[in-house]
Amino acid sequence: MKKSLIVLAVATLVIVVAFVGVAQAQKGKQVIYASSERGTYKPMNGVSMNVLVGDPDKGSHATFTKFEPGFDAGMHSHTNDVSIVVIKGAYLYKDESGEKRVGPGEFLFVPGGHKHWSGGDKTEGALFYEEGPGKFDRVAAN
Repeated sequence: MKKSLIVLAVATLVIVVAFVGVAQAQKGKQVIYASSERGTYKPMNGVSMNVLVGDPDKGSHATFTKFEPGFDAGMHSHTNDVSIVVIKGAYLYKDESGEKRVGPGEFLFVPGGHKHWSGGDKTEGALFYEEGPGKFDRVAAN
């Protein structure tokens, strides 16, 4: 009985410490609302980004990203993982295993270092939500 009480007390203490830790981690965070239709997109060579969280030039980030119709990123890789969810149009993707047309409501995960080609639909381009755990870069493939 005494041993059960000690185990219960330790388990309770661990749970309390975990909840306090989560509460501490949540301090300072705020709700973010953004619309892909509104906001400031910064254009650069056929791609426009609307930064929602973080800084893609320095570290982790989340953006709305637009590819102009027919945009061709060429064969490349990224240092860090990239996750996307297409909102409008189509994100075109190709690697050694084949081609994919990623449309509205579809998700694509590209691991850092994975060589691939990407582009926007020739008529509509692509609008997608994108996030990554580190700096966003495009490393041209040789």
